[in-house]
Amino acid sequence: MLKILFIGDIIGSIGRKGVAKLLPKLKKKYQPDLTIANAENLAHGLGVTEGTLQEVLNAGVDYFTSGNHIFDRPGNEKLLNEEKWRLLRPANYPLGSDGVGERVINISQYSILLLNLMGRVFIEGQFNCPFRAADAILKKYESKKIDAVIVDFHAEATSEKKALGHYLDGRVTAVLGTHTHVQTADEEILSGGTAYISDAGMVGAADSVIGVDKKTIIHNFLNQETIAFEPPKTGRCLLNAVLLTIDTDNKKATSIKRIIETTKIS
Repeated sequence: MLKILFIGDIIGSIGRKGVAKLLPKLKKKYQPDLTIANAENLAHGLGVTEGTLQEVLNAGVDYFTSGNHIFDRPGNEKLLNEEKWRLLRPANYPLGSDGVGERVINISQYSILLLNLMGRVFIEGQFNCPFRAADAILKKYESKKIDAVIVDFHAEATSEKKALGHYLDGRVTAVLGTHTHVQTADEEILSGGTAYISDAGMVGAADSVIGVDKKTIIHNFLNQETIAFEPPKTGRCLLNAVLLTIDTDNKKATSIKRIIETTKIS
């Protein structure tokens, strides 16, 4: 049996501190073999830096996925090209984009394929088809020994996420949605043995609008302005994650459990 802890989008300093405070306790309680987190909002809500990646690696995260904000911060292309940062970008970015969209992670006797995909519904940007990108990558690894395939599908629409879940059902171990910063309560094991959730949630300020200052968001809605978002730095931090248990004999998930924790960050 293999256990994987997948943490939702980590947002800003409060999210990083929340991970540092809560993750050691979660790892002690659940004993995961691998811990993955979405890092696209790690540095003040947009992209990553060497310092923010190192901070969360030190806290116990093993690998990072990302999404549509990963290229928003100058220099992120360099970090994507350096394997030591263990950072993926969505595999369906246009051909020639910096970084990689999948990686085989070797943990003890297990080989885990981590795949990052980007949705296209209600998303700005020119992305290739995530369904066909998944097909191409899975075909590439058909002849290799893979014990589990974990997909982070960074997408807005639940319909697109659910469709990909069913499309990949039985071919991957888990399809885990990210991007909305709101953990959904629709976790399930699909008929073919694939674990699914529409969104794993976030690690960020609980008293906020999806991790950013609520007053700014409300002001923008009331006045049709676009004042830059500001993640709170202190207060109650919410940590959302899911825990997968996997039968490595058949690559199928046996359970998916939602995790919700909070802690005070000052």
